[in-house]
Amino acid sequence: MLRITLLLTLFFFTSYVHGQFAQKIRNGWVGRYVNSIINDTTAADKANLTIYPTFASAPETGVELGFSTLKLYYANGDTLNRLSEMQAFTFFTFKGQYGLQLENALYGDQDKWFFLGETKIQRFPLSYYGIGPGTSKENPATVDAFQISAKQRVLRKLADNFFAGPEVDFQLLSGVNFEQPEEGQPFDIPRGGEGVRNMGLGFGFVYDNRHNVLNVRQGLFGEIAYLKTIRGFVSEHDFGSFNLDVRSFHKVKENTVFAWQASGQYVHGEVPFNQLALLGGERLMRGYYLGRYRDRAMLAAQAEYRILPFSFSKRFGAAIFGSVGNVAPDLGSFQMRNTRVAGGVGLRFLLFPKKDIYLRFDLAFTREGANIYIFNGEAF
Repeated sequence: MLRITLLLTLFFFTSYVHGQFAQKIRNGWVGRYVNSIINDTTAADKANLTIYPTFASAPETGVELGFSTLKLYYANGDTLNRLSEMQAFTFFTFKGQYGLQLENALYGDQDKWFFLGETKIQRFPLSYYGIGPGTSKENPATVDAFQISAKQRVLRKLADNFFAGPEVDFQLLSGVNFEQPEEGQPFDIPRGGEGVRNMGLGFGFVYDNRHNVLNVRQGLFGEIAYLKTIRGFVSEHDFGSFNLDVRSFHKVKENTVFAWQASGQYVHGEVPFNQLALLGGERLMRGYYLGRYRDRAMLAAQAEYRILPFSFSKRFGAAIFGSVGNVAPDLGSFQMRNTRVAGGVGLRFLLFPKKDIYLRFDLAFTREGANIYIFNGEAF
């Protein structure tokens, strides 16, 4: 999906379009608000709260209108603490779909506590291509349902940059309409395809010495966790999930960064289709639809070279990235012929200079086509 921020549209319009109408916008409250954000007039140690409209269009949704909110702050206003961020995006479409997405990476004073999570509440169509590494891109089914997806980690600092704590993962699909493709073979209804509710509880260990999670220039993040879902305890199924995520960032020059990520997941037991290991999305394996490939085991890796910003510009930068990934029914069944490759290029715009936050425009390619992504902050 291509999502356009009207904030940037107004910025370029008022900056480069001349005339009486543009002058009125620049001098009005809209122009002053845009200027306060783009030129980051808030002091570096003060919290930013930015609200701006968005517009998007996709075949599954038609026209989409929404608002994004981004809050940035340092605990106790101390810039020696890590930059905390909260993002919220709400939308509705002309087809009656709606949603609210929340993300948080919140650090307490001196990193004593770390809250890391993501929540989605939406009525939104999901494309289902089947289970396994060899599914066809043609004629997917559409799963239209009310969805709640909430994952939160509550982590306590044990030593410098080392955290541990409980994790909870709640998943709900209700009011499901499983629409078979108009052409081709119909799908067997997968486990959870008529609706599902599960809550997993677990424990994780995290190493994190990043200072700015939206744009890391130097640092390391690593997480290993296990979640268990037990039938009868809020949940309808019994299964478990192992998760591993490692990200490393290296400053090559003052304005260039080389970053890489390796990720793996293995789920066992009575796993519903929406909680299998998924390949694709706007973060890892950009270019593939999230869930284009799904199975019990997943391995993926990506690398990215970022220029932030160009030597000849104060606001614009770029990135080039590539990724590989694979899914399999178990850890011993990965095959090289099922490995998928994606890559692309991106443009960066320095949205908050004092907090070093960029808006990313990524164009990603796969053998199945291309996709465009526009988001606050880097993909990882």
